[in-house]
Amino acid sequence: MDTPPRRSNRPFIILGLILASIAVAGFVYYLLNRGYATTDDAEIDGDITTIAPQIAGRVVQVLVNDNQHVNAGQVLVWLDPRDEQVALAKAQADAAQEQAQLGVAQANQGQAEANVEVANAALFQAQQDYQRYRNVNPHAITRQQLDAATATIRSAQARLDAWQRQVYAMRASVGAAAAEAAAAKVAVLNARLQLSYTRITAPAAGHVSQKTVEPGNVVAAGTGLMALVGDDIWVTANYKETQLGGIRPGAPATVTVDAVPGIIFKAHVDSVQYGTGAVFSLLPAQNATGNYVKVIQRVPVKIVFDDDRVKNYVLAPGMSVLPSITLQKPHP
Repeated sequence: MDTPPRRSNRPFIILGLILASIAVAGFVYYLLNRGYATTDDAEIDGDITTIAPQIAGRVVQVLVNDNQHVNAGQVLVWLDPRDEQVALAKAQADAAQEQAQLGVAQANQGQAEANVEVANAALFQAQQDYQRYRNVNPHAITRQQLDAATATIRSAQARLDAWQRQVYAMRASVGAAAAEAAAAKVAVLNARLQLSYTRITAPAAGHVSQKTVEPGNVVAAGTGLMALVGDDIWVTANYKETQLGGIRPGAPATVTVDAVPGIIFKAHVDSVQYGTGAVFSLLPAQNATGNYVKVIQRVPVKIVFDDDRVKNYVLAPGMSVLPSITLQKPHP
């Protein structure tokens, strides 16, 4: 009777070697990464500004194209300025007219004040004449002359009172005219401001995106014309709350970008958001129920690039990245 062939141990040896290699690789990976916190729930972030007009108007010129880089203050769109130019010219004419009215009122006030001085001098003269009549021998003047001197004083006093009241009225007129002139100047400033709104400029340096406006479009105030993606970019990494123990502002980090394989960018932690992402969501979770299930929350961490090489690549908000933060020892 033949002896059955002996089964080979080679498959078990190979399997053991594979499992041992996996274990060794896992242990090495743990040793290399135990001082770091990584997450694949991260993306490049940046300021995105919607460019919209502050007044309604017809677009006469669009000076930029999609994906074009612009500088802060650069003109993006021109609106038809004719209506605003007419309004400014009218406001300037009204301001000139009100200023002229103010000049007339001031001149009238000056004339009234001069008349007060004349009336005051006439009253003083009449009082002096009356006093001279009183000081001479009563037999040297007639009663009629003394009565005439008294009447002259009263007449001069009445004229003085009338001109003083006229001065008060002129001062009030000057005040009203000055207020009208000031209001007209404000109207000029407002008209000039409205005219400036026909010139739509970039609030910051960045790249034009999502351009939807074309010459000839009639746009309303607040209508989005394009988006401006700012030059300043950073990484928003959503770390698990269990990973935050060693993450501190200022901690060094590295970032790899899926769009730029093989390049490791230097960075550092800028800040940790005070609140989980779920708290600031449109519909925050309501946990006041009888069927509560604990879910590990994620907290956004802002990571800022320290590497000037980011300028050499197209890195835009929304791109996937893999950050790795060097964990810091917790404070005692």
